[in-house]
Amino acid sequence: MADPIEEEIQKEVKAHKILIYGKGTKQMPMCGFTRETMQFFDKYGYPYEVVDVLSQPAKREALTKMTNWPTLPKVFIDGTFYGDTDILDPMAAKGEIEPLLKKAFGR
Repeated sequence: MADPIEEEIQKEVKAHKILIYGKGTKQMPMCGFTRETMQFFDKYGYPYEVVDVLSQPAKREALTKMTNWPTLPKVFIDGTFYGDTDILDPMAAKGEIEPLLKKAFGR
């Protein structure tokens, strides 16, 4: 049987075109990296969601196993895991983010 935490993560990833698993919330990010990732997506103007895993160690652990990515934040775009701004910034520099977001949002 599937792990209920993994099922919850899959539902969250499906429900949001851009999903950031980070420390804190959209209203109150609790670390610079989460804030930096939010600012990254703010530039594009598409809606995104932030899920606080600081208060959910089991979910944080499950995400680390699922993504094989040890650090936060963890970014999913259109259901695909992309890492964090260490991955996204070079993608943006190559012009790869805008088409990805347009495709995700059907624009």
